[in-house]
Amino acid sequence: MPKQPTDSLNADRSSLSHRIRYALRHPGRIGPYVLRSVRDLRLRLTHRDHVSYYRAVMASDAARDPKAAVGSHNEERWLALGAMQFDYLVEHGLKPSHRMLDIGCGNLRAGWRFIDYLDTGGYYGIDISPDILVAGKKVLAERGLQHKLPYLTLTQDLTFDFLPEGAFDVVHAHSVFSHSPLDVIDECLAHVGRVLAPGGFFDFTFDRTEGAEHHVLREDFYYRTETLVDLAAEHGLRARFMEDWEERPHGQSKIRVTAPD
Repeated sequence: MPKQPTDSLNADRSSLSHRIRYALRHPGRIGPYVLRSVRDLRLRLTHRDHVSYYRAVMASDAARDPKAAVGSHNEERWLALGAMQFDYLVEHGLKPSHRMLDIGCGNLRAGWRFIDYLDTGGYYGIDISPDILVAGKKVLAERGLQHKLPYLTLTQDLTFDFLPEGAFDVVHAHSVFSHSPLDVIDECLAHVGRVLAPGGFFDFTFDRTEGAEHHVLREDFYYRTETLVDLAAEHGLRARFMEDWEERPHGQSKIRVTAPD
């Protein structure tokens, strides 16, 4: 596995000592962090399950800036991160004839590129946030891609019960599991094999730690690679760490899941 900074991979960002050290290094971020903490406490009190809570988080973030809501704080970064996802998948097997399920498609940061590349009707995007899907439809119109007839659908969970068996050659989830507790990831892995076509694959990114698994404000979750590989195996799936993704300028790691023939 490629070498990453040891202190970053072993850091427990939820610990008080880490937060104090971080605050001393970045005093300008203390105010935004406090405001985010207060916002998240209020949302957790009114939305007890994770999906409802995170849907409210996305509504709050998207109201301020849809691009920032998906982790891109300016147009240049939004375009760069979308291109990174697209280029990687094309280099690793995505073909125009494929049917693709994009979990957490957001405002089509990468989705508009997939839609443009895939044959008409080949893209199916789902998200838990109606607000970010509305932003995605605006991007679709701005890019003039209506004729590609993509599907953009709101979902409440990751059971994929409304989708047919073996429908997708490629399933993709970028920056989804980094915001998901383990039971949500387990739900996805329990059902994704059913919608994968023979020979298909499921790529997902996650925030990696080699220390204690933890979360920050129940928005950002950090997992050990073996935890997710073993969880996939429990559902009869093969999972492997994508080492060459580590070479890309992105803070998350990537795993590819395939179903046995």
